Amino acid sequence: VQLQASGGGLVQAGESLSLSCAASGRTFSQYNMGWFRQAPGKEREFVAAITWNGLTTYFADTVKGRFTLSRDNGKNTVYLQMNGLKPEDTAVYYCARRSSMLGGVSRYPKDYNYWGQGTQVTVSS
Repeated sequence: VQLQASGGGLVQAGESLSLSCAASGRTFSQYNMGWFRQAPGKEREFVAAITWNGLTTYFADTVKGRFTLSRDNGKNTVYLQMNGLKPEDTAVYYCARRSSMLGGVSRYPKDYNYWGQGTQVTVSS
């Protein structure tokens, strides 16, 4: 399984970005997916997660109300729409696949076993 994240860039505070995560393989639709981010000198933190069927999403309190998450299982792709960006959203963003089909969504990096390469998001004030 390979995950390819894209869509990062440099924006001003208040603007929007849309990240995509394209997955290889035939089992994409069977797994919950997550997004995490890591700022310099900080630990990787949970951003959002979506169930395998796209019906339920979960967000960190820091992004709730500003970010939305969706997926297209026909295209093996997950989309993270980020609105109202703030300088504190600056980080490398990673998509990840849950390690088990049986587990629920998780906020913990240890519960994901496939990771994309990351895409840089920089928000200037």
